[in-house]
Amino acid sequence: MVRKSYFDPQRVREEIALAAARMIAEDGLDYATAKRKAARQVTGAARLAGEWLPDNDQIEAEIREYQALFQSDSQPARLRWLRKIALDWMQRLAPFNPYLTGAVLSGTASEHSDIHLQTFCDNSKEVALYLLNAKILYDVTETRHFAGRGYVETLSFLWRPADAARDAEPAGLHLALYATDDLRGAVRASAHGRQARADARVVQALLNEDTPAPARTAPHPLTQ
Repeated sequence: MVRKSYFDPQRVREEIALAAARMIAEDGLDYATAKRKAARQVTGAARLAGEWLPDNDQIEAEIREYQALFQSDSQPARLRWLRKIALDWMQRLAPFNPYLTGAVLSGTASEHSDIHLQTFCDNSKEVALYLLNAKILYDVTETRHFAGRGYVETLSFLWRPADAARDAEPAGLHLALYATDDLRGAVRASAHGRQARADARVVQALLNEDTPAPARTAPHPLTQ
């Protein structure tokens, strides 16, 4: 346990958030694992009370700063690529009310990030049947229910778009299967007002915002 006489809780939270953000951005760790490893690295303690730990919003803010400083040449392009794949699959899965969540939505996705979609339908087996008909090989895993009500079945697979380079690493997709009634469940926004999930219309808007402006060509001297 950290001794309060030797450490300031706010400073400890800041140090842990910085270390965790670096682990997530560079190594692709999930928030819980990164927070645990960062806490041990910063304090040397195996376990810490909650007052000494940063929340996910604080860590996310540090990830954004880290990416702006050290990954600005690669992260935006990777994020856009993942969002394009996400939108493509959301359009394919339109009958199942798909929503995007996670780092691809928040904008902190990197080369280690997967795409996380939530689907909402009366019969989740229809989603599995759709993938089988599309000859998509998937694994069945579980994801914690966004409202904390146990776990939901999740279909996970790798996907490389047809127009991707042959040596391009495929993106990981995870389809969490929810009942239609779950769509009515309230989802809390982050401390910065960011929504926890978004439909295809919102994802398309994000892609439109991220579209690079066309390069401006200097006029030929003879045309001036």
